Amino acid sequence: MTTTGPRNGSLLVHGGSSSGQLDRETIARFVALAGGPGSDVVYIPTAEEETKLSQKNGDTGRFHGLNSTVLHTRDQGQANSDSFVEPIRKARAVFIEGGRQPRLAESYLNTKTHQELESLLERGGVVAGTSAGATMIGSFLIRNQGAPGYDPDVVLDPDHPSEGFGFLRNVAIDQHISARGREHDLVPVIESHPGLLGIGIDEYTAIHVRGGEFEVIGEGQVYIHDGVVPWYMLTRGARFDLRAMRAI
Repeated sequence: MTTTGPRNGSLLVHGGSSSGQLDRETIARFVALAGGPGSDVVYIPTAEEETKLSQKNGDTGRFHGLNSTVLHTRDQGQANSDSFVEPIRKARAVFIEGGRQPRLAESYLNTKTHQELESLLERGGVVAGTSAGATMIGSFLIRNQGAPGYDPDVVLDPDHPSEGFGFLRNVAIDQHISARGREHDLVPVIESHPGLLGIGIDEYTAIHVRGGEFEVIGEGQVYIHDGVVPWYMLTRGARFDLRAMRAI
């Protein structure tokens, strides 16, 4: 299996934060990739709990200087409709909020929304995600337990994974690594699936993926699980070749 990112466009995969806020470096990179202040962005908050959702589908506003439109549903039928995905077709960027990734998978996986996200990347746009939104960017979910019994600190049986969006192919992404003591959590997954790449990302840290490689930005570390050693770490400015599965 080939490990790589999208042929065109960019991914920003952010490890989350204890405050729920992005770091300045990630914000600046996202705004630049989106086309600068005043560009159009779609904001997807679906991973959050319903009680925390202050914005409704179709609401407009500002997101770090960008013109934002909220896209949210828990109904796959709606996620499959042309009218629902129209904002993605007009945008240059999409941001996927954190929370619980089952909500994203159950709402959008293999729908027109999923297809339009792929199309946005194909035309050179950017898809960014933080925490659960970051995990969904990969192809293999390790924390996809469903509500109400969901425990974000328990890893699924690695022999029974769940599917992510697959914008990063043959990759399992984990987040909040050092803050939540998750350094070892990808080890059994990679041991059970030789050739799969595990990427763990600290809080206030992100990887910027373009084609077959990524760059680390932010203040924390990125943990690489390649099946050769339990893991090794990359820091700000480091680059990684996804196809060769090695640091550059």
